[in-house]
Amino acid sequence: MSDRRRWWALGALVLSVLTVGLDGTVLNVALPTIAADLDAGTDGLQWVVNAYVLVFAGLMLPFGALGDRYGRRRLLLIGLAVLGMASLISVYADGLGALLVARTLMGLGAAILTPTAVAVLPALFAPAERPKAVAVLMLGLGLGIPLGPIVGGYLLDHFWWGSIFLINVPVAALGMIAVALLMPENRDPQPRPADLPGGLLSTTGLVTLVYGIVAAPERGWGDPLVLVALTGGVLLLAAFGWWERRTGHPMIDLRLFGDPGFLWGAVAATILSFGLFGLLFVVPQYLSFGFGYDALGTGVRLLPLIGGLFVASPLAARLSVRIGHRLPVTAGLLITAAGLALGASTGPTTGYGFAAAWCAIVGFGTGLALAPAMDAVLGALPPARAGSGTALTMTMRQAAGALGVALLGSLLNAVYTGRVDVAGLGADATRTAQDSAAGAYAVAAALGRPELAASAHDAFVAGMAAVLWSCAAITVVGAALTALLLPARRPDPGDGGESAHELVGVA
Repeated sequence: MSDRRRWWALGALVLSVLTVGLDGTVLNVALPTIAADLDAGTDGLQWVVNAYVLVFAGLMLPFGALGDRYGRRRLLLIGLAVLGMASLISVYADGLGALLVARTLMGLGAAILTPTAVAVLPALFAPAERPKAVAVLMLGLGLGIPLGPIVGGYLLDHFWWGSIFLINVPVAALGMIAVALLMPENRDPQPRPADLPGGLLSTTGLVTLVYGIVAAPERGWGDPLVLVALTGGVLLLAAFGWWERRTGHPMIDLRLFGDPGFLWGAVAATILSFGLFGLLFVVPQYLSFGFGYDALGTGVRLLPLIGGLFVASPLAARLSVRIGHRLPVTAGLLITAAGLALGASTGPTTGYGFAAAWCAIVGFGTGLALAPAMDAVLGALPPARAGSGTALTMTMRQAAGALGVALLGSLLNAVYTGRVDVAGLGADATRTAQDSAAGAYAVAAALGRPELAASAHDAFVAGMAAVLWSCAAITVVGAALTALLLPARRPDPGDGGESAHELVGVA
């Protein structure tokens, strides 16, 4: 395969995964409009959001293995088709049920696309080129997350809420054409028998665990349903691990965790996801509540985060080739932690320029660390089975993101509730004001209580600081671990004996 065609094929992959990041965040800005138009309550809206997360997290492992077995090009085409169809259903959904089905299908498409797109890289690119390819793909995957509010905000300002999903249809169609024309088929030339018990245990375990995580902030961590879901998910995943160690043809080779490149590359990527999702949970609210920006204005002001990613990603690729993985991953984690700590020093009267600066620092650190961490993971995988190994890492990242939002959201609420001054309010107004900063602003406007709005702002900023300090501390721990335990580089791209291009063109 020619050099030019390989890089054009990478462009097709970037186009494919960009839709995944967009789908993960574009819906958030449209929830109030959807609630009004479809007469949806809070519980219904939560299911619309969580259906995507649950299916995405729960099905990546089996689809990563299916890509290895049946062909990754084929899986990419199926995933894009599912995503395009789900987007069309969303555009014309006239009820909550139809939208829920569509979001479930979007999660299915994302679960197919994400691990498959990453797993293709070892088959397309030699070890010297792979860090650059990984950096480009990770940039495409990461860009969709902060771009979601920007795209969604613009479309909501000019069109109806269904338009936020319409953009996926031509992108998915273009991605299918590009993959069909440019992407050679590749798969494991000696596929293993299907591990049906492993697939069932991993899917049910992950869906149950992630449901408990996402339901906890609303229902409470001590709620019986949450406790049952969390306990059941852990037990099912433990049973999955037990089965995978004993079956002759495991879906996931758990011996990968014995490889320091795979283990600590995956840990670094997971920690970055935890911190990034925590930032993206609190900062849009801060920009909206603190400065009064609408959805589009909030999304645009996240651009410094994207700018940092853009600047750092090519630098990370060059450093990985020259000096290996350890230094850029460790440095990126430390820079990310510094940006988060700087953000934690935000005060009630701090202007947007300060937020732009520290968000850019976090973006730079994330871009510097993420691509080398994922390249370390890919370097530990035989190209024939890159799908299952990549799916394991991406599942860890998705679960960490959900856990980050849940835990950090609970921390934010605890700090906010303890600090907001509700003296002199009635019982109903007190509950509303303590429930969220948005509720406090509404009560303050309705009752003419500017001091309540000021107190809510101060309390929210304090809660945001607690969240960012927590993210910074975890990121520093990750930097220390990778500095000590992540290998600088490895002599061979995998332990299965295949060259980087041996699988290209498998029929």
